[in-house]
Amino acid sequence: VGGVADHVHLLVSLRATHCLADFMQELKKATSVWAKENHEPEFGWQDGYAAFTVSYTHLDAVKEYIRTQEEHHRQTDFIEELKRLLEKNCVEYKRKYLV
Repeated sequence: VGGVADHVHLLVSLRATHCLADFMQELKKATSVWAKENHEPEFGWQDGYAAFTVSYTHLDAVKEYIRTQEEHHRQTDFIEELKRLLEKNCVEYKRKYLV
């Protein structure tokens, strides 16, 4: 887990029988309850999320990427980072949905 003020990066392992949308719904629900009870009464997640698969051979690089998020975001904002990741992974997107 790593993140900054406006987003979070997670590296999770899901079995083929698990549904990503269900996982994200439960994760957002549980963390919203926790945040509201412990830190931020006005906390809320945005509606969407981005998810990428990672090969086992790239795990260490992804862990390092997540670990250095604070430093990384001194130079690049969230939207630019997301655009770069989408383009690098050949994912079509509409900029209006990246907010």
